[in-house]
Amino acid sequence: MSTHVYVARPTTEVFDFLADARNLALWSSGVAHVDPAPVAPGVGAEYRYRYPGRHRPHRLVCAAFEPGRRIVFRGQRMWCPLGTQVPEYGFDLVPYTGGTQVRLSVTSSLRAALLLLAPVVAMAWRRDLPADGRKFCDLLGGPLAPLHAPVTARALPAASEGQVRPTSAPSGFDFAH
Repeated sequence: MSTHVYVARPTTEVFDFLADARNLALWSSGVAHVDPAPVAPGVGAEYRYRYPGRHRPHRLVCAAFEPGRRIVFRGQRMWCPLGTQVPEYGFDLVPYTGGTQVRLSVTSSLRAALLLLAPVVAMAWRRDLPADGRKFCDLLGGPLAPLHAPVTARALPAASEGQVRPTSAPSGFDFAH
């Protein structure tokens, strides 16, 4: 799932804010808490965070880092009696008319019986991601862009729009957002 927002700040400022995963807990409904210890940004940067509803901390690792353009954080695989999930939070930035256009995306890779809940997970992100985008913009002092509601990045022929897709990738994630 993804949505686009406009922030009236330079791309470098927005990227620096997003590159520090400790800021995610300020606005993302998918992150309840990030340990306050400073971590140098970049690929492989590792944070300890709590996913909402979880009591123990998990790892959140920077999986992609292109200064001023793109950053991705991948959460540790989480187990429950129905299977596992791996959350991934992606941010793509583009300079845009005195500010920055940001694509906020979330991918949840589900395994085992959790796959049966994929439509529910997708529905929850379709509901929450636009609200997260508004909170992100409010925090950075910019209005929500009058763009589309949540959109998928590209059409996937084997899945209906908004469906979270399983993957056979060995690392347990997919880019079907």
